[in-house]
Amino acid sequence: MSAEKPTYRIASIPGDGIGEEVVKAAIEVVNKLAQKLNTFNIEFTHLPWGTDYYKQHGRYMSEGYLETVRKFDAGLFGSVGHPDVPDHVSLWGLLLALRSPLQLYANVRPVRTFPGTKSPLNTAVDGIDWVLVRENSEGEYCGQGGRSHVGQPWEAATEVAMFTRVGIERIMRFAFETARSRPRHHLTVVTKSNAMRHGMVLWDEVATEVANDFPDVTWDKMLVDAITIRMVMKPQSLDTIVGTNLHMDILSDLAAGLAGSIGVAPSSNLDPTRKNPSLFEPVHGSAFDIMGKGVANPVATFWSAAEMLTWLGERDAAKKLMECVEKVCAAGIVTPDLGGTSDTQGVVDAVCKEIEQLSPLVVVG
Repeated sequence: MSAEKPTYRIASIPGDGIGEEVVKAAIEVVNKLAQKLNTFNIEFTHLPWGTDYYKQHGRYMSEGYLETVRKFDAGLFGSVGHPDVPDHVSLWGLLLALRSPLQLYANVRPVRTFPGTKSPLNTAVDGIDWVLVRENSEGEYCGQGGRSHVGQPWEAATEVAMFTRVGIERIMRFAFETARSRPRHHLTVVTKSNAMRHGMVLWDEVATEVANDFPDVTWDKMLVDAITIRMVMKPQSLDTIVGTNLHMDILSDLAAGLAGSIGVAPSSNLDPTRKNPSLFEPVHGSAFDIMGKGVANPVATFWSAAEMLTWLGERDAAKKLMECVEKVCAAGIVTPDLGGTSDTQGVVDAVCKEIEQLSPLVVVG
């Protein structure tokens, strides 16, 4: 007797620029995968939030947007950012307006040297295989601060970084658990407590406390400036890395570049409590310089979608999706940013062709 297939409801939020192109590509591939494997159903609902919506309505999302998002099991996000709107307006109007209220406090970015790409580091003999964990709800991006005496020579602005014990402890526990789940059982905690003597000292103290609950995980601590050198000179010494909102925002892009291309870099915005739907997105941004040219690299969004499937419990399906994507990349069917000649749809078609070769699975109860 066949067990009933689960159905996942996904909010599709393409946003701006090439976000529309890569999300469309990922939806086509995931729908093909669900159809072929026959182990789950997936339904995507388009939410037209972004700068075009902002220009029409004066806001990036509709009223009651949190209630709308909470109706879904997860979200697949494209990008936000437009040349016509200041970046701080678009970011706080859309992405950060979702991350904070939904408490998507763990931003996870797996980074590895991908088939079809090559690490620019001669020190990375076997390539890179890291997981970067970023505190995603407070720290330097908490939104505290202000400006006074605007327009005067003595104008002042403050940007207050906020670190709470609960915020630090929960991201540290998540990072240690992530490190524990990986073969090397190793975590590096990024800090800057030599210069930031309040919030980052608390960060260090909580890290030490949480480490006591994970005796099977080895860990070390490193200043954020020093770890940039370690990432380049001794990449094999790193595995799982955790840091603050700002520090890991920067380091994760560096990591993607060291692995070979930001065009294949995924990310997950997770609520580990699962009280709210998590959001999955490529990290490459809206890239208006290539918008509409059909050459946007969809691989980062494919990988983000695979991370979404894993989070939803479809680990085998996610694994098969990534195997298909890797075969296509290894065969040289890649977009120009990876040195290839394929367009976006060409990569989509090639991945769908690989999926078609998979054997359908039947769930037996």
